[in-house]
Amino acid sequence: MKNLRRLLVIVAVALGLAVPAAAQPSFPERGTAPVLDQANIIDDATEAELTRKLDEFEERSQRQFVIATVDSLQGYDIAEYGYQLGRYWQLGDAENDDGIILLVAPNERQMRVEVGYGLEGIIPDGLAFEYVEGMKPYFRDGDFSGGISWGADEIIRQLELPPEEAAQIAQNAERSTESRESSGGFPLGGLIWFAFIFFFFILPILRGGGGRRRRYRRGPWGDTARDIILWEAGKAIARGFNDSGGGWGGGGGFGGGFGGGGGFSGGGGSFGGGGASGGW
Repeated sequence: MKNLRRLLVIVAVALGLAVPAAAQPSFPERGTAPVLDQANIIDDATEAELTRKLDEFEERSQRQFVIATVDSLQGYDIAEYGYQLGRYWQLGDAENDDGIILLVAPNERQMRVEVGYGLEGIIPDGLAFEYVEGMKPYFRDGDFSGGISWGADEIIRQLELPPEEAAQIAQNAERSTESRESSGGFPLGGLIWFAFIFFFFILPILRGGGGRRRRYRRGPWGDTARDIILWEAGKAIARGFNDSGGGWGGGGGFGGGFGGGGGFSGGGGSFGGGGASGGW
């Protein structure tokens, strides 16, 4: 089930990247502090304490963990935004890809744990999903400082456990996720979108690969309508799976897409869409 879902995400993102995005989000500059509270939802005392914890964590582990709150996702799904933000900031070491972001967008009531490539084995999607679920009660009560502090403490604790113990916790979380997925069944919306794309776009391309080329008559907009459909369908599949509670990211790891800031590993860490999102 998990492999099938990831295959569909790859198809969705590949189709989305086949056409240019109409707009690009603008990202806040990170600066040097590990806490960026653009949305101003963390009280001063908690922000100072989080800054101390994250600075000490980075000094001990050489891993970069940043907490970011933003005023707006600019119309993007938080999985897309979080992945692109990680790419823009290039957190973590270029060789180890060990950056992580705890992202909160209070105006859209969305949060995300974005995990760098090198940490996906320690914090897999299922465990990131548990962190998101654990923060929800705090956020529903309006206690953003408490929820973010709880999430940060849990993430740091997992990253500093002995490897064997951390691996066991990660495996248990993945088993829980697989059990939840199997009991919930396959998301119908994603299946419908995949069938639509396969029969109307992929299959005609495959059938037209050999023999005589067919000439298709373009409509008044040329390829524009087709491109819009492909782009929106790709995003819809990713959003549909993410909203189904699977706990994985829809950003993908293909190196194209939104925003500036250089490539994946141009002096910093890489992100491939690992992590989990949720609302409250």
